[in-house]
Amino acid sequence: MTEQSWFVYIIEAENGHLYTGITTDLTRRLTQHQTKQNGARFFHTSAAKQFVYHETHPDRSSASKREAAIKKLSRQAKINLIENK
Repeated sequence: MTEQSWFVYIIEAENGHLYTGITTDLTRRLTQHQTKQNGARFFHTSAAKQFVYHETHPDRSSASKREAAIKKLSRQAKINLIENK
């Protein structure tokens, strides 16, 4: 069985807020967030607009750890991460 890559991503909502998550399929996940079919509750108040950042990880564990680290960052630190990708 081959290992699939995991992605840590940041999506910008219509209101400018940033959402961080993980997935194995970026296209599917954005569609889920935009259509509210298994999307995050975060997007119930403002629609998912676009990916502004993503990075690849070899497994779910490393992706989850990186997601947690990004979520702890300040908004400005997230913006810096996005701008320096």
